[in-house]
Amino acid sequence: MALFDNKKPFSYDVIREGDDVILSVNLEDYTRVPSIEDDPMVMSKTCDMLIEVRDATKIVFIQKRNYEYDYSQTSMLREIAKLYIQLTRRKDIFGYAALLSDTTCTRWVNSWYSAVQDIISNLLKSDSIGAYVELIRIARDERIRAEKSLDNVFIKCSNKYVEILDYIINLLEKTRLISLTKPHLAGHKVGNREIYRRIFTAIVRPDFLFTKLMATFPHDAEEIDSYTVGKDIDVTIFKLPDTVQYLYHVMPPEFKLSEEKYEILDTARKIMAEHKPKKTEFVEPDRMRQVFFNVGSDLIDELAAQKDISLTSAELEQLTGILVRYTVGFGLIEILLQDEKIQDITINNQMGDVPIFIVHQDFTDCKTNIIPTTTEAESWATKLRLMSGRPLDEANPILDTELRVTGANARVAVIGQPLNPYGLAYAFRRHRDKPWTLPLFIANKMISPLSAGLLSFLVDGNRTLLVAGTRSAGKTALLGSLLVELMRKYRIITIEDTLELPTGSLRKLGYNIQPMKVAAALTKGSAEVPADEGIRTTLRMGDSALIIGEIRSKEALALYEAMRIGALANVVAGTIHGDSPYGVFDRVVNDLHVPKTSFKATDIVIVANPIRSPDGLHRWRRATQITEVRKHWENDPLLENGFTDLMKYDTRTDQLEPTDSLINGESEILKNIAGNVKEWAGSWDAVWDNILLRTKIKETLIEAAKKANMLDLLEADFVVLANDEFHKISDKIMEEVGSLDSKRIFFDWNEWLKTTIKKMNMK
Repeated sequence: MALFDNKKPFSYDVIREGDDVILSVNLEDYTRVPSIEDDPMVMSKTCDMLIEVRDATKIVFIQKRNYEYDYSQTSMLREIAKLYIQLTRRKDIFGYAALLSDTTCTRWVNSWYSAVQDIISNLLKSDSIGAYVELIRIARDERIRAEKSLDNVFIKCSNKYVEILDYIINLLEKTRLISLTKPHLAGHKVGNREIYRRIFTAIVRPDFLFTKLMATFPHDAEEIDSYTVGKDIDVTIFKLPDTVQYLYHVMPPEFKLSEEKYEILDTARKIMAEHKPKKTEFVEPDRMRQVFFNVGSDLIDELAAQKDISLTSAELEQLTGILVRYTVGFGLIEILLQDEKIQDITINNQMGDVPIFIVHQDFTDCKTNIIPTTTEAESWATKLRLMSGRPLDEANPILDTELRVTGANARVAVIGQPLNPYGLAYAFRRHRDKPWTLPLFIANKMISPLSAGLLSFLVDGNRTLLVAGTRSAGKTALLGSLLVELMRKYRIITIEDTLELPTGSLRKLGYNIQPMKVAAALTKGSAEVPADEGIRTTLRMGDSALIIGEIRSKEALALYEAMRIGALANVVAGTIHGDSPYGVFDRVVNDLHVPKTSFKATDIVIVANPIRSPDGLHRWRRATQITEVRKHWENDPLLENGFTDLMKYDTRTDQLEPTDSLINGESEILKNIAGNVKEWAGSWDAVWDNILLRTKIKETLIEAAKKANMLDLLEADFVVLANDEFHKISDKIMEEVGSLDSKRIFFDWNEWLKTTIKKMNMK
């Protein structure tokens, strides 16, 4: 409902959205930034509006940026507005009528009345805290005057006056604004607005955005870390005084622009919004973004020229990137995904009121200063539907898909009505743009060097491996690192319902890899091929390593059928939920209905689980077990010694340590691998020596990377080269001396590493 038709400063509309009553105040022509905490006129005018709109729940000041004050802050001002009405319209209750009618008090009452009225009329709405402080001071001074006076008539009148002052002071102290600031009033000077910044903080949103951002730093919070993402995204981590949860405060470039640039972006967005991307365009999001980037760049350049604004190439690129982000992109979600330290992003219902939450690699669970709106949430859902080709409606309230943006990719889960009765909710699982590698995991303490050597040996031995763990344990990342250990001469087929494995990056590194996307277990009415049919299809595609993104449902039966008949002669690996080897057995056999005897086709179970600190405030990803599945049991592998731990996590050393079974060569799986290699058959020492050689190579690579300050050496592109060189040198030494001489292999490989690093430094 529009209350004022004119658009002068402080004209306003009342907008009703659900339970919210929003006071939308026009301040486009106001010469200062609208701020309740900094501007007494803005505070006073806002109280005037709240006198007329008594049920307002939010206040939004409209300029090039929108400044929103939430329900809590609005309700504090509503109390002041209500108190103002009470004090100005019911003078009789304060005893002034009796005081005025007492002719003996006439000499003083006019000046007293004038002082109080001046505070109520001119100070209460614009500086409520100042009004309170002034009333306290006047009451104190008046008591002192009465104590020093010998005039009984004055003392009697003064006491009545102080009673009136105390009554007003008491009313003010009952307001939330005064009760919150009262402990901090020592030394406060009337007119100083610093104290208001403790209470009032606007959520800022440029008018071309939907997402809102709490731009100012929180008061009373302790800054514990800060860093920059990319070129222009500032991140600050705060420890908050009232919660164990940290605050992840991000300031992206779109909130730091000049007013001229905001005008250009707003105009460009309105023009670009006239083109509605078709479903076919969303099938190739990278190409669509590039087209929009090119068009947007030309448009912004033209608009800047019209306004006689000169933009550098860097400024033009920055503005175009922002424009694309808020037209065909995912807004501030893309900003969060660019931060490699973020692992998960969750957005709950109650859009517009609740911030985005994240899981940070260093500070675990954090809330952010970003508040998405319903409009933006619905826009994301539409784009994800188009990009994935999967439904999201009342019949299909769950959407599982992936999102790929510049610098990152993520798995996305969306739930809608009726499963989520309040609308839409999101969960983003961020994946590195580059594949994880075993050396990277060693550097991050996820695994130990020896466990990396063992896993490398098992991959080359063409074993069947399941990476198990709880949610957020790093299962998919660890599986991706095992792919990097595969020699590039092998063909790899991956099967996923949501594309999370780094197949694109591996293809660029020269891998012969074929990704297959199958229907999600919870998706109905999709044209996608079911996962079990996808697995059976791979059997007709030739000899390949088979990698299953996650074993969830009936595809487990097809997978184990294929493994049992020996149709897969190369590595088979996948991830599965389970916190222990027996937990994996229980899930595969009892939940997924795979026969017990078929489970024996599993050779190795690698368990990854988060390790928590004693106070519960921190957690770290660790591999906690590498266990082989033996074949000589009938009903229960736990009771019949079907599981043999090769390595187990030790809390004292904070890493995987070898068990006696591994050290003493009691592993049937490793013996089986050795039995297929002429030089190793019957020689555990030769097998162990090769595992230690791989361990030493991983350790040496990490040491060299740190020494040369070239941590990129731990990334997949170099690790693949290092692995290839290891295999080539091993083959060469084998031909020369007839055995895999570990000392000679390591010496030649280490010389290659030194020479390669030297050449890289010379470039």
